[in-house]
Amino acid sequence: MSEREDTRKELTRNEVMAQLRALGVRPGGVLLVHTSFRAVRPVEGGPAGLIEALRAVLGPEGTLVTPSWTGSDEEPFDPKSTPASPDLGVVPDTFWRLPGVMRSGHAFAFAAAGPKAHEVTAGPLPTPPHAPESPVGHVCELDGQVLLLGVGHDADTTLHLAELFAGVPYGVPRHITVLQDGRPARVEYLENDHCCERFALADTWLRERGLQSEGTVGHAHARLIRSRDIVAVALEQLEKDPLVFLHPPSAKCDECDEARRSAADR
Repeated sequence: MSEREDTRKELTRNEVMAQLRALGVRPGGVLLVHTSFRAVRPVEGGPAGLIEALRAVLGPEGTLVTPSWTGSDEEPFDPKSTPASPDLGVVPDTFWRLPGVMRSGHAFAFAAAGPKAHEVTAGPLPTPPHAPESPVGHVCELDGQVLLLGVGHDADTTLHLAELFAGVPYGVPRHITVLQDGRPARVEYLENDHCCERFALADTWLRERGLQSEGTVGHAHARLIRSRDIVAVALEQLEKDPLVFLHPPSAKCDECDEARRSAADR
């Protein structure tokens, strides 16, 4: 543990709840959370305590959603046992294991708890992962909010949804392994994939329109936005430049260069 973390005061669940309310989390709403607990901590109860605070602010009519996908494209996914990708952090991997939490039955899974949990997580494998029929698409349909807690828009899956609504011209070959008739089978698809660093442009677009609430939750910088607002502002920009989220060739970004080549080939 670093010296900075040693000296940070542990916040109580009630203090975290007050921060979430001040930020604008809607009781009774649908809330998709992307988080880095390392930025948030220390809070009372650790990752489970943060989840409790989020659910308490949402109330019994609210639905909490987190990403919960696997980190492997070679191993079939089991929603009852496959850990969430380590890249997602400790909060999502804690959340899906809790009693009463639903999890998608496919490798591009999200987990949810609350009255809308089934609506969010239901459906077959979406390809690409953040298509309109995916959990992130369902959150948008339900007019949910997106909370970026200790992370930026580079972690914002709703921007991938906006790319697909916009019909971006790039799609790089990807695959996932599923079980078909009890046997592993490879499913190939094209994904609107790139390095996502330029998703940070959404900060400016949303701030200019007063659509992004910002503050502190735990010890982390937090952003709160309606899912539909993220999509709307991104669609405006993608209409002007379908490649706005890709680094220019001069940046020599391998992931963005691959996406750019795929656009030229289609």
